[in-house]
Amino acid sequence: MSAYEALVALSMGIGLSAAAGFRIFLPPFLLSLVIKFGNLDLELGGTSFEFFDSEITIFLLGAAVIIETLAYYIPWVDNLLDGVASPAAIIAGTGMTAMLLGEEMSPILQWSLAIIAGGGVSAGIQGATVVTRGTSTVLTGGVGNPIVSTIENIAALLFALFALILPFLAAFGAIIILVITTKKVIDRGISKQNIT
Repeated sequence: MSAYEALVALSMGIGLSAAAGFRIFLPPFLLSLVIKFGNLDLELGGTSFEFFDSEITIFLLGAAVIIETLAYYIPWVDNLLDGVASPAAIIAGTGMTAMLLGEEMSPILQWSLAIIAGGGVSAGIQGATVVTRGTSTVLTGGVGNPIVSTIENIAALLFALFALILPFLAAFGAIIILVITTKKVIDRGISKQNIT
């Protein structure tokens, strides 16, 4: 794998990880479809990811997408799902990034990049969605949560599609969201310290 191919794979992994921070199952579902039926040249045979392009995996991921999407429209259930979604998003982001980087790369480099870039981006985005949904629940009693869920569904779809079509743009967008989120958290922490 050339340096450029590795950069494309890493950018694609970052974009898909951002999408997984919004919805866990949609990005791997779309990735499995592209691997199986699209033009993404990713040889998974003989690797730990060889099951990923099988029809049963595509079917199970598709069913999970539907269930997850609908469950997030049920107030209070959506908050319960966030407890499970946070670690699952990190696992999904890490796994997709590692798969895209391929096993041609040194395993130490492959998994280090996957954990830091993929898992880190998923964790950051998922953390922001948890805070947003929690705020919506407190302010609206859960009535506003379906609006939050709709925005998250759209964001997950857009990030996943951009990651597969324009990976550099998706990675750039994910980094911008993380920078803005981090800045807001830091500013909020500073303002709380100034109050006390």
